[in-house]
Amino acid sequence: MADLAAVKRALAAQRIETPSWAFGNSGTRFKVFAQAGVPRTPQEKIADAATVHRHTGVAPSVALHIPWDAVDDYAGLTAYAEGLGIKIGAINTNVFQDDQLLEAVDIMDRTGSRDLKFWFADGINYPGQDDLRNRQDRMAAALREVYDRLGDDQRLLLEYKLFEPAFYATDIPDWGTSYAHCRELGEKAVVCIDTGHHAPGTNIEFIVAFLLRQGKLGAFDFNSRFYADDDLMAGAADPFQLFRIMYEIVRGDALDPAYGINFMLDQCHNIEAKIPAIIRSVMNVQEATAKALLVDQDALFRAQGGGDVLQANAVLMDAYNTDVRPLLAEVRADAGLDPDPVGAYRRSGYQEQIVAERVGGRQAGWGA
Repeated sequence: MADLAAVKRALAAQRIETPSWAFGNSGTRFKVFAQAGVPRTPQEKIADAATVHRHTGVAPSVALHIPWDAVDDYAGLTAYAEGLGIKIGAINTNVFQDDQLLEAVDIMDRTGSRDLKFWFADGINYPGQDDLRNRQDRMAAALREVYDRLGDDQRLLLEYKLFEPAFYATDIPDWGTSYAHCRELGEKAVVCIDTGHHAPGTNIEFIVAFLLRQGKLGAFDFNSRFYADDDLMAGAADPFQLFRIMYEIVRGDALDPAYGINFMLDQCHNIEAKIPAIIRSVMNVQEATAKALLVDQDALFRAQGGGDVLQANAVLMDAYNTDVRPLLAEVRADAGLDPDPVGAYRRSGYQEQIVAERVGGRQAGWGA
């Protein structure tokens, strides 16, 4: 049986990073959906991220996206975040030109960020449009230039996506391509798994287990997708998959922040209010984690070793079917937090405050 005290300690120590862009206006390829009270500046995004942390207690960092969050004074932005009780996390950047990649490392130096995350929206639409092998050579050369610029305590997180915007061939379409580039670069390059960036039916927890075994899993972008995009709340489409992923993390002793995995959300909120949706997403990850921590590993290993297929599956399902909400309510109460983070946010008046205060100016978002 799981040690409940140890489970509660692990849950209290869990860290989930929020993305600055999730607080801005977002949408689809056809329309951006504007909302009242959306941040207009990186500072206002950070204030919203700090609000999420204030209600959850486990989201003490916010990732930035360059150039969307570019400022003249990154030391001042870092100090502003720290004044609100959070810190600047991973630096993400549009990867349309190499000098912007190197500029992102300069920004990391000024914010104290450990992680630089790349998703390359590069590829080709037609056979013969470009040489596939030469494209990989150019990709490797660009990554090497950035890697060599990293400091001793900095890392490169390399994301991947099956397709989009390229339709014929994407330069980094899967975890294997990302892993190969990271192995070639060195120990400071690790793979970022975006849970929505796979072909339907892909066994993501296998990828997690493999990369953990190789010491090459550096980060997650948590989100959900039903068909081909990946911008829904974490755990919305398949909470059982999120549980299976988090079990492999627990099984690999990789949940502790000291292990180094950056558990980050990467999603947009078009029809729902942004801050409570992000709070709910954090809670979904917490619930999946709590269930993973409750798996009786001794019983599972015995069943697996004895070839008892049904019992092994039953051990996993017993943990998954446990209602962990009372347990997480206790963890929050022990930390001096309201056991109901979404309800606490709604009662706080913060949403009404930002709607009233953030009138005028240019809202942050995708072309808004």
